[in-house]
Amino acid sequence: MKKTRKYATISDVAEHAGVSIATVSRVLTGNTPVIEETAERVRAAIAELRFVPRTAARTLASRKTNTIGLILSEIGGAFFPHLLKGIEAEVRTAGYELLIHSTQGVRQHQHRAVGEHNTDGLLVFTSSLELDELKRLHSMNFPLVLMHQTPPADLNIPVITIENKDGAEMLVSHLIEKHGRRRIVYMQGPEGHEDSQWRERGYREALEKHNIPFDPSLVVKGEFDEEQASSTMQQMIADGIEFDAVFAGDDDAAMGVYRALKLTSRIIPDDVAVVGFDDIQFARYISPALTTIRAPIEEVGREAVRQLIHLLNGQQAQSLVLMRTELVIRRSCGCALSDHHQ
Repeated sequence: MKKTRKYATISDVAEHAGVSIATVSRVLTGNTPVIEETAERVRAAIAELRFVPRTAARTLASRKTNTIGLILSEIGGAFFPHLLKGIEAEVRTAGYELLIHSTQGVRQHQHRAVGEHNTDGLLVFTSSLELDELKRLHSMNFPLVLMHQTPPADLNIPVITIENKDGAEMLVSHLIEKHGRRRIVYMQGPEGHEDSQWRERGYREALEKHNIPFDPSLVVKGEFDEEQASSTMQQMIADGIEFDAVFAGDDDAAMGVYRALKLTSRIIPDDVAVVGFDDIQFARYISPALTTIRAPIEEVGREAVRQLIHLLNGQQAQSLVLMRTELVIRRSCGCALSDHHQ
């Protein structure tokens, strides 16, 4: 006989935590203050028993929200509009609404603004949700798909990402083989950002392959951000660090590098070659046009929605979808205008 799963009730939680039902209710609603020590006991009991408040349980059972949630760490820079475009188009095609929540500057307990109570499933962009919250949602069998972030080994959550390492290795090898550059700067993205970590690995592998010793003074903070990349670059020049090429980490940071080099009268690509990553719209229009890696950003968004829809329909989702990247050659690396992207 098939065993039906017994869901914990509010009284189970109260008994487990050694408090009254009213106290559990107060912790859940957050309307009335509860002594922190008691509240902690209640939260621990909720987590241990995997208790889902009744309204959320009803929603889960009926799947009536017809809404997909998207959690992002920020909505800035030139990258996110492309991702959002892909997600929005696919969500609309599937007949769902989209609810977007940015966690930038939000305290941890506010991260549940989007979740099982108001969506049928979540798309989670890298570094935008704490591990504990991912585990909690996963333990409830709540449909989740990650973008640009590998799940912890014990959580089977589908992930959609791109070939960061191969792309970075192609870029750096091109700078070394075709343009003889050896003092190549790598600008890291935000801390803990997986794309940045894989790109750095590709950078290091390219150096190793060409017998160029790794120099830690050439790995600096770019944060995938124009302002940060510009000030980092100006600081490196002021410190007298010598370099002949910059892998900016992404195209937004490359813009900052351009600004800093122009301010210090360095000519791109004659004095310093510059390359980016993503191939966002402005990359071909800036001067000189930016050599970069074309990443299928929009398609990542579309694919993430497709995999989430599989889960919502009770089907199997692919555990990993790795999307191809390609090298786009323009002027900023030192190639002539007649060279084509490959």
